[in-house]
Amino acid sequence: MVNIPKQVIASIISNREILPGLEHPHARTILSSWIILLCCPDIARKARPGQFVMVNCGEETLLRRPLSVHQVDGDRLAFLYAVVGKGTHWLSRQQAGGNIDLLGPLGNGFSISPTSKNLLLVAGGMGIAPLYFLAQKSLKEENSVTLLYGTANKYRYPISHEINMVAATEDGSIGRKGMVTDLLPDYVDRADQVFVCGPMPMYRHMAARSQKLLKDKTAQISLELTMGCGIGVCYGCTVKTKNGLKHVCQDGPVFELDDILWDKLA
Repeated sequence: MVNIPKQVIASIISNREILPGLEHPHARTILSSWIILLCCPDIARKARPGQFVMVNCGEETLLRRPLSVHQVDGDRLAFLYAVVGKGTHWLSRQQAGGNIDLLGPLGNGFSISPTSKNLLLVAGGMGIAPLYFLAQKSLKEENSVTLLYGTANKYRYPISHEINMVAATEDGSIGRKGMVTDLLPDYVDRADQVFVCGPMPMYRHMAARSQKLLKDKTAQISLELTMGCGIGVCYGCTVKTKNGLKHVCQDGPVFELDDILWDKLA
């Protein structure tokens, strides 16, 4: 029997554009992104890094939109989202003092072993959203965290000075020129565990070159597919794994990189 979470109404504290004034591309990048801060104790107190919520984005959209939990501070939580469609456009128009209808927290998040002390986080573009929460929580638990953060150019999400961040940019404007995965071989040996969030081509690249990039390490990834319900009812986010069919919304969104059958994934 499916366990349906309680619907929660959260109050908006703030809702702002990350990099206002810059030209916005028609894609999920930080240039088209906003951060919304909510007061929502029912979800904030339960949420774990890697989990998500389903957001009701008004009458213009039939289905809720999944958003990763980006930050948690007491009774408050934040979501980082890109404005690319009707739902997220509606969300960007909501103002402080208003309310948002949420369902969550949902899914299985990242799993840190009790023996792990040195964590390596690898974020590609908007993949910073759930990994930022993981980094902050891990630092509070006195783990060592290194964040490899790759973006197209110097326009990126501002990272707290508390997080040891190593940058890569495709145009070389900040950090090493190239992809964030190019940094992996230099840092993976020191890591007890590896956690990754980024676009699908990044995962496929890592899976195809796992021996070179990860050596003897496994990696937990946050997998994003189109979700209809978020609670395992519609089967819209089913993926094939080495352990059979799985639902991204219920069994994930976090999976082991080498558990996914990438050649079977559209």
